[in-house]
Amino acid sequence: MKEIVLITGASGAIAKALSKKIEKDFAVRFLTRKKEAENEFEWNLENQIVDENAFENVSHIIHLAGANISEKRWTEDRKKELISSRVDSAKLILNTLKKKNLKLRSFISASGINFYGTKTTDKIFNENDAPGNDFLSEVVVVWEKAADEFKEQNLAERVVKIRTAVVLSKNEGALAKMKTPIQFGIGSPLGSGKQYMPWIHIDDICSIYEFALKDTEVEGSYNASAPQHTTNENLTKLIAKVLNKPLFMPNVPTFILKLIFGELADALLEGSRASSEKIIKAGFEFQFPDLKMALEDLLKK
Repeated sequence: MKEIVLITGASGAIAKALSKKIEKDFAVRFLTRKKEAENEFEWNLENQIVDENAFENVSHIIHLAGANISEKRWTEDRKKELISSRVDSAKLILNTLKKKNLKLRSFISASGINFYGTKTTDKIFNENDAPGNDFLSEVVVVWEKAADEFKEQNLAERVVKIRTAVVLSKNEGALAKMKTPIQFGIGSPLGSGKQYMPWIHIDDICSIYEFALKDTEVEGSYNASAPQHTTNENLTKLIAKVLNKPLFMPNVPTFILKLIFGELADALLEGSRASSEKIIKAGFEFQFPDLKMALEDLLKK
């Protein structure tokens, strides 16, 4: 009998790719807002309702649910939604496990590399560093706290928190948004372009979740960021090079980004490096440690 893994955030790029990766070894179920397949179960966060059948005989939960950080301006309502979609969803799972008197082998939660704060510094952050003091780090702190509750309340043997960098994938997310203007000859770096952009190939982030699922020694927080560091300017130039497109537009001025995006602009204009040493020491091997190699894989296929 295959162990059962329940995945939240079913519509996201990671959930889709990850489920394909692990389905030969595990039986996969999803929590989703609208059931469309036999292995999907509905939940409604606003009303704190979930189909409890999803939890029957579940061994592991991979919690990927969370509203997209960079999709809309951060109004007060949007900020509440960004936190609630991560924290209240975890609470709903926790309360359901309690009610059904179930204990997981592992609770593996997505988390953010923004834990360390939205700032550009010379420091390379590791998992022992303190959190930052801005909105995004606040989101990550409460998100991880919600995950830790599963261990603290004895509802999971171990908890893993994957502090995820910018995920590069072919048709979704940051890379898709960056490559479009470059293809039309109007791409350019943002602000100074000197802000670091921690990144990871979609195949590697899925492999990290699989690694965390299978290796029972893996516990606590891990930076999921490729070992090669880059800046926004370098990434933009490399995308253009791989696509064989010229880059001649000036950098997008900071004030324009702030006008368009408000407070969210900080997340685009600032960024620091994060060390991947801990996950590598645990035995994980990156398939795409090199940015050019990652971009060629995603943009040339």
